[in-house]
Amino acid sequence: MTRYTDELDAIVDHAQALRVSIAERLAEEAGRPAAEPLTEEHLAAADAAIEAWRGEGEEQQDLAAFRDIGPLQRLLVDYVEAADRIDEMLDRRLS
Repeated sequence: MTRYTDELDAIVDHAQALRVSIAERLAEEAGRPAAEPLTEEHLAAADAAIEAWRGEGEEQQDLAAFRDIGPLQRLLVDYVEAADRIDEMLDRRLS
């Protein structure tokens, strides 16, 4: 018997994993020891970084496509792409 899986669930899980990866990267850059667990403050910092990245606008992000970007920026790009995909899927389901 095959189990029904929703594509949206997989993308939401991926976005959440990216959010945690962003928080881990920010915490690492701030000097958090690797053995120390993430806190709500780390996740809040990830949310702030995501919002700041989204707030930069497409023009700035398009320019980033032609430059080398660091690991944190790559995670932010991946997260925004996943979030945009989620938004598209939800819009299609609501229409």
